[in-house]
Amino acid sequence: MKNFYFLPLFLLLFSCADIKPTTELTNDLFKADIALLKKEAVELERLVQTEAAPNKIQKQFLKSREAYKKVEILSEYYFPMVSKAINGPALDEYEIDEGITVAPEGFQVIEEFIFPKYSQKDKSELLNQLGILKANLNRLDLVSQTNTLTDSHIFDAIRLEIFRIVTMGITGFDSPIAQNSIPETLASLESIESYCKIYSSESNALETILKTIEKGKKYVQQHQDFNSFDRAYFIKEIANPLSKSIYQAQTKLQIPFLKDARGLKSTAQTLFEKDAFDAEAFSGFPDYKTTPEKIKLGQELFNDPILSGDNSRSCASCHHSDKAFTDDQEKAITIDGKSLVKRNTPTLSNIAFQRAFFSDSRVSYLEDQAVAVITNENEMHGSLEKSAIALKKNKEYVAKFKTAFPNKEIDAFAIKNVLASYIRSLSGYDAKFDGYMRDEVEFTNDEKAGFNLFAGKAKCATCHFIPLTNGTVPPNYTKSESEVLGVPNKQNKLDTDLGKFELTKAEIHKNSFKTPTIRNITLTAPYMHNGVFKTLEEVIDFYNEGGGKGLGFSLKNQTLPEEKLNLTEPEKKQLIAFMKTLTDKKFNY
Repeated sequence: MKNFYFLPLFLLLFSCADIKPTTELTNDLFKADIALLKKEAVELERLVQTEAAPNKIQKQFLKSREAYKKVEILSEYYFPMVSKAINGPALDEYEIDEGITVAPEGFQVIEEFIFPKYSQKDKSELLNQLGILKANLNRLDLVSQTNTLTDSHIFDAIRLEIFRIVTMGITGFDSPIAQNSIPETLASLESIESYCKIYSSESNALETILKTIEKGKKYVQQHQDFNSFDRAYFIKEIANPLSKSIYQAQTKLQIPFLKDARGLKSTAQTLFEKDAFDAEAFSGFPDYKTTPEKIKLGQELFNDPILSGDNSRSCASCHHSDKAFTDDQEKAITIDGKSLVKRNTPTLSNIAFQRAFFSDSRVSYLEDQAVAVITNENEMHGSLEKSAIALKKNKEYVAKFKTAFPNKEIDAFAIKNVLASYIRSLSGYDAKFDGYMRDEVEFTNDEKAGFNLFAGKAKCATCHFIPLTNGTVPPNYTKSESEVLGVPNKQNKLDTDLGKFELTKAEIHKNSFKTPTIRNITLTAPYMHNGVFKTLEEVIDFYNEGGGKGLGFSLKNQTLPEEKLNLTEPEKKQLIAFMKTLTDKKFNY
């Protein structure tokens, strides 16, 4: 009898030992997808080597890229630098620490050889790039072999992949020439589905997720055209419900959420909820958090000329609150009244969620931005140290600083910290666009069409990433981009302001300027770093023509695609109709 009972117990223990944990099953799937990706890349190389028909090479490239989309979910999460080498933008990048310019590599570089038309005269260079790609895929394969996963990180990666689809996938960011973004979105959804099925075997908590993914797959399969794809519908009816369901399933499964501070909160259910972004995570001074007391004091100082050298000008002199903190001038007048400052006054509204400030990206934190303006001889010509001395003589300010900083006296840091705290408080997404994405209000037909143009045919969202509409790169939001557009001056010649080049001396940064937010854009005219365009219509026409190159400028380092957008007049009006929905409620008088 003892042997009779022992056998089932032995079999039960043996079968349990065979069941792998979800993290191992996920890792096995990841490595299998890498192997498939490597196989597709080898086949692409073979077709090029054997001089196969161009259409076969193009087809295999698209197949290889879709295989990458199956890997992207964990590759981008765990190995971002390797992933960048495999599928980063086809643009040179300047390494500030090393002072060198690094050439791009990977799928997007290869895409430019194959699309829109492949020529065998490019065979040698193409094979060289394919060799680099193979080496980077081998790197990915190697590092994946010893990678350790956790359930928390896997669910975090899944939600970030959904956000990546919304911000960089359906917008065409990483398929700029082939425009295969919509079919690739299907591959991304299938990847998410594969990982979720691993967890669905343990619980029915993922049932809603799988149904939403199936709905999304069917929609994408039936709507493959890039220009006509309804991004508004996809985000509201598929992406947002999907990321919410992922969050809810993680909660039901009692899988902990990550607690690290980052720009996009690890607990954000969608990109569009009111508190999805953490302004404190963009601050360089985590020990000096924004408080109501600091905000109030910062607002008073912002409007007080005590910070300027001659007590004649405050921050508010050039940043008017009723104009989304701009001044409706091409360029502001210098403090001595004799000339103009170098560049257009930028908005301060909704700028907290950036990693670089000023048009030339010369500082990384709001505190440093405040210092740069106050000490600039043409703008405020002041000194924080002298201001601190003056403020210490004012009993009311002494009391207010004591409330804001109980354990710190008035000094230069305290001044710049309260100013930065006030500016951080100006970032809150409550425009009609936000309400629409939260299912609180409806868009008109023109507003919806305009959004679909913004995130599609007009390619606005490939630089002004939604929902922030600035150049801070999603979904990690650790870097703010600059672009070379070829902006003209009033004489319709290339503007002589060299922008970021003046700081780095890197050739690729000539005429390069930070991509600003276009929140409240209807209030912030005139536009561009030099205020050359008076209306949104002029701005759209500039982009529609292909930027500076479209105007005939010789600009080798232009990062804006030079191809015309071919927007119709009704489409331009729809685009503006959408941009009007980016105005915060507080400015809709």
